[in-house]
Amino acid sequence: MFIASFLILLQMGWIAVMFFQFTSYSRYISIGLRILSILVVIGIMNKSDNPAVKLAWIIVILLVPLFGGLLYLFLSGKRPVRHMRKKLQPTIDESVSFLKFDESIENELKLIDPGAAGQVYYLEKQTGFPAYRDSEADYYSSGESCFERMLEDLKGAEQYIYLEYFIIEEGIMWNSVLEILLKKAREGLDIRVMYDDVGSAFALSGHYDRELREQGIKCVVFNRYFPVFSTIFNNRDHRKILVIDGKTAYTGGINFADEYINRKERFGYWKDNGIRITGKAVYSMTMMFLQMWNAFSEDRLDYRMFPPSEGLIKGSRGLVLPYSDHPLDREYVGENVYLNMIDAARNYIYFFTPYLIIDNELATSLILASKRGVDVRIITPGIPDKRIIFLVTQSYYQQLVEGGVKIYQFRPGFVHSKCAVCDDRFATVGTINLDYRSLYHHFENGVFLYDCDTVTDIRKDFEASLESCTEITLQLSRKNMFFQLIQGILRIIAPLL
Repeated sequence: MFIASFLILLQMGWIAVMFFQFTSYSRYISIGLRILSILVVIGIMNKSDNPAVKLAWIIVILLVPLFGGLLYLFLSGKRPVRHMRKKLQPTIDESVSFLKFDESIENELKLIDPGAAGQVYYLEKQTGFPAYRDSEADYYSSGESCFERMLEDLKGAEQYIYLEYFIIEEGIMWNSVLEILLKKAREGLDIRVMYDDVGSAFALSGHYDRELREQGIKCVVFNRYFPVFSTIFNNRDHRKILVIDGKTAYTGGINFADEYINRKERFGYWKDNGIRITGKAVYSMTMMFLQMWNAFSEDRLDYRMFPPSEGLIKGSRGLVLPYSDHPLDREYVGENVYLNMIDAARNYIYFFTPYLIIDNELATSLILASKRGVDVRIITPGIPDKRIIFLVTQSYYQQLVEGGVKIYQFRPGFVHSKCAVCDDRFATVGTINLDYRSLYHHFENGVFLYDCDTVTDIRKDFEASLESCTEITLQLSRKNMFFQLIQGILRIIAPLL
């Protein structure tokens, strides 16, 4: 990545040198580039993008009027995104006929809980994944406890194991999993692994996928990083999906690296969570994996080989709705799920998030909920993993605290959990942070839960975590003028980071 980034800078330097080489024409070139920048700004203003993103680009162009417009055209080009969409959309369309919806669920919810009914309706229509009865969700409040159960399920696999993760890093955690995968591959099971190239860049060798294939494990590396001008390399696969035999599935914040189970300390205690799905809802998790695998692998799988699980768990309480989000359309599912929950909250809404870098819509929604009497609380890390990003996170504290939102920092270490729980009625657990990258740039997934015992478990985990937190008062949220200046600059460019 260092070499690739250096080559990108070299290209930018080459453009500057070529500009000054044509000294006799530089005045005309300069005027032309400035006009281009003005036209680009007009174009940006008329786009339907998020206002914070538009503002960030306009400021960049104003600061560098000569090359700002050119830079925008290079970095915001749609051709690479179209290329990726061209691969993914057909696999999504193909899977639609295999996902069955139960209209009685939505009709019942409209009578007993309109807020939940609206969320279910939105998710089903926008993501194509249905809500399920006869499914169970077990919540794990730490990476360690989730991993123990995960190993048990992996050892019991009989047909296939499919993994899709942002980070895989060699160590105690991954090596324990890999040992089982290799054993199962030798037994004839279908083992497939997909990991993100940037997420795992400093953890695995550049040819790790080939090493796995040589040992009988099918493997795909998502969106390899190349030294060219393109924002498509912002679009990372941040999802965490493990599916075993179509009967059990896992997701949450946990990646396969030792800090996630606190076998390696990097930023104090690593607070994470996971969720285990059994029953009919596992089918949606299977389809999520198949959509991505078929889009970006030459070794495609036939959806018909994976029949839905029927009747594995009867009479389970509540609803389970796995869903996914991707950056190739203009539907920001992850953010809208949070917004819908905030708007539907009556008594309380609690969030775990490692980063708090939000747009005006989310900030306004959180503050408005507090002003109408909802207890709004957010737990963020006490020890950051990225200091600059932590500065941006803290820059939102004063605005939110003044609006009545309660913010807490987790003293023992880093919070990597990503979930929200509301009124003991519904919750969401998954991979989606409260930050621009998760909400707008990454491929993500989550599980929406309604009227399940799991919802209460998440609330209890939040309340237990509060005992190890420091509440951010208005006085603590205020910084000196130097920090305010730095944070202000960082907030402006945050949508582009």
